[in-house]
Amino acid sequence: MGQETQTDTTLKIFRRILKLMGNRFEISVVLPCEKEIFAATCIDAAITEIQRIERLLTTFDNNSQTNFINELAGIAPVKVDREVFDLIERSLRISAITQGAFDISYGSIDKRLWNFDKTMTSLPDKETAKQMVSLINYRNIILDKEQCTVFLKEKGMRIGFGGIGKGYAAEKAKATLQQLGVENGIVNAAGDLVTWGYQPNGMPWTIGIASPDATHP
Repeated sequence: MGQETQTDTTLKIFRRILKLMGNRFEISVVLPCEKEIFAATCIDAAITEIQRIERLLTTFDNNSQTNFINELAGIAPVKVDREVFDLIERSLRISAITQGAFDISYGSIDKRLWNFDKTMTSLPDKETAKQMVSLINYRNIILDKEQCTVFLKEKGMRIGFGGIGKGYAAEKAKATLQQLGVENGIVNAAGDLVTWGYQPNGMPWTIGIASPDATHP
């Protein structure tokens, strides 16, 4: 088990912190003090669910469905799991609402750039950068709901779930914990945070956001 914080003689927050999806995840469940083994089992199940989501969405595994979509950009549609299809469809709705401010086709830019690759010694030349940026267009992500396929119209296009994947994984982990009977908890996916229920003292969860003007030691 990871760190545990006792806040009540009856209930306890069981917490585990670990790296998932390349980021810091913190999973907390509130259960009776004597339920330590059950708490560990529940947190294990949440971790397994997050890892499942990662395998679907990652661009770092050549065998992921996301990579198959990217590899066949401009060539052919790719049949995907309904879950992946639904998440892409949801992403496109957000893109439309935000007029493209949110766009999963940002992956068309060399991922060394948006992953802040520290080994880079120079930025791409102007023409290369322009070409990559021109491929960012959510309208060129074509969905076929009946066939459950995804097609990127332009060769060289890529999608990535960095802007929505962690939040989705947190929501799915929450659902997993609730199905196991955990009525109170938090899943913090590197700032994409979901809460449900109450603290051990019966009070609502409180979420603080640090002021950008505050000075820190």
